[in-house]
Amino acid sequence: MTFQYELAGSQIDGARDYQEDAFLITHLTDMEGNPSALVIVADGMGGHAAGNVASNMAVQAFNKHVSTGYPTDKPAEILRECVLKANASIHETVKETPALAGMGCTMVAAIIEGNKLWWVSVGDSHIYVIRNKELIKKNADHSYGGFLDKMAAAGTPIEPEPGLSRNMLMSAVTGDKINANDVPDEPFELKDGDRLLICSDGMDTLSAGKIIQFSEWSETPKEYAEALMKAVEDIGMPKQDNTTAVIVNISDKEQAASAAEQPQPAAEEAADDLKDTDKNKVKQEPVVEEIDLNNTFDEVLPEQTPPPPQETVTVEDQPKKINTGLIIGIAAVLIIGIAVAVFMTMAGKKQPPATTSIDLAETEQAEPEDDPDKQLPVPEKTVAATTVEPAVTVEKTEQAATLKAKEGKEFSDTLKDGTAGPAMIKIPAATFDMGSPGTSRHADERPRHSVKISQFAISKYEISFAEYDKFAKATDRKIPDNLYMDRKTHPVIFISWDDAYYYSRWLSEQTGKKYRLPSESEWEYAAGTGKRSPYWWGFDEEPGRAHCFGCGTGLDPRKPTKLGSFKPNELGVYDTAGNVAEWVKDCWHDTYKGAPTDGSVWEGGDCSYRVSRGGAYSSPPASIRHTKRDKFKSDQVYDHIGIRVVRDP
Repeated sequence: MTFQYELAGSQIDGARDYQEDAFLITHLTDMEGNPSALVIVADGMGGHAAGNVASNMAVQAFNKHVSTGYPTDKPAEILRECVLKANASIHETVKETPALAGMGCTMVAAIIEGNKLWWVSVGDSHIYVIRNKELIKKNADHSYGGFLDKMAAAGTPIEPEPGLSRNMLMSAVTGDKINANDVPDEPFELKDGDRLLICSDGMDTLSAGKIIQFSEWSETPKEYAEALMKAVEDIGMPKQDNTTAVIVNISDKEQAASAAEQPQPAAEEAADDLKDTDKNKVKQEPVVEEIDLNNTFDEVLPEQTPPPPQETVTVEDQPKKINTGLIIGIAAVLIIGIAVAVFMTMAGKKQPPATTSIDLAETEQAEPEDDPDKQLPVPEKTVAATTVEPAVTVEKTEQAATLKAKEGKEFSDTLKDGTAGPAMIKIPAATFDMGSPGTSRHADERPRHSVKISQFAISKYEISFAEYDKFAKATDRKIPDNLYMDRKTHPVIFISWDDAYYYSRWLSEQTGKKYRLPSESEWEYAAGTGKRSPYWWGFDEEPGRAHCFGCGTGLDPRKPTKLGSFKPNELGVYDTAGNVAEWVKDCWHDTYKGAPTDGSVWEGGDCSYRVSRGGAYSSPPASIRHTKRDKFKSDQVYDHIGIRVVRDP
């Protein structure tokens, strides 16, 4: 395998008026003549001038020694030597200029050679590997907090000493003896699609969940590095440290070339996907017959007729009794209309350049990878009005009907204490297409498949802190932190999937009805109202539709906003896009291959990870699509994931 790297870095001053961080990216060549790379990040200390001098001096000394001693068959050894060289340079400078005494820095450096990662670190900066939507820290933490965590992990926890801060350094590059460093003798093996994040401790402002989220929607290292910096700045910590991040994308040339040689989808599938993504065409939505649902929800509701399949009907397919002259006339008008539309599209809009993307989901790439959220490019060829290209499509009028929700679908059950449970919305049975088209670059959202769901009810809003607090107090569970939000009006966060699961069981016990977490397919239908467009309101990222990072609402980007702050979707359900993501019951599966088609929960797979849907206040617009999927540890709590429940009839 031949690996290649794409690198970029960025940094911010934070709340300081000076920059003490320094970083350097150097492209190298290994002993076999293949490309390799060196990345160094140093976090200075000792005050404005001294910290800046120390970090830059250490980086330059480190880089100089690597450049003179590389390539080598002993990368770990040269990394050890480079730290000593950097330390010696600071020692000599302080000796010559005593006023700089006390200056120093932390350091983290990595050599990437083929699919091998070597590193050395001193202090509390980080090397993370982002793989399969996990953030994996590789290097040791030489802070007091890191020491306490290490002792606890070893089964010998100790009490912190009074007056000692967790971020107190226990080892640094200061010109004196280095107390500890981390230089593994054996390299870590990288895989195609891995992403490295090498950063200073200023990045600790962001949670692991946010770091993963920004990685998910950022294609290039430059885009990712800049997004991380903006996210740190937007949080606005009063004493935000300097922050530096270098991003490295790892890819295998051979696999990329193999993927490029895969056959393109058949003309019928490509035409179907074009219909799905072309914003200028009629947006096809399933027909859902309006049903007058009563408020008890205890009787079995009549199942509506599934929507007819979308068909391509050509002139030759029509029954012979149809007037041939009429058909030819309609076909001619449609052909001319299509030709004019294609010509106007090509003349007024440049086609986007081809890009290479990295899917973090480790699945078999059986289909070409395009972005379903963008309009597919029109083939670059002249279309004449007299030329018949693909068969003329006659759309069924009833398939253009808009999905509507009737009044009287809302209810709530009574808890044992006499108070009302969550407000619920009745959802009628339906059949819809779940997932993204075959040309999507999001492998975990494929293949698109038809799902028939039975009637159910879903909570009108995300579960609030106040609603969850009743359960937590009754079951002696931890009351989650509300980040100064009103507990009655804001969605609960800092709850694990396990917490959400037991909350739904508690509701069942309290009401005598069957409450549970939604399946992925139930959630996607209720959120997207059965549409194929990326958002329930259509194809565009419209401002003012949801609370997310970049949604243009002007709301606080550091936390969720009030429940129901935006219009509901056409089924009457609020906040299915953004605000907080929501746990669903399904275990994680890398793709939809073999997924249920009856709306049921998909067990199996990796059940240590559970699925969250809907994106959050910290997600970009592309990540609040109703087809977007994320996986998180079921036993961990997150500051952007909440709960929505369903109830069976």
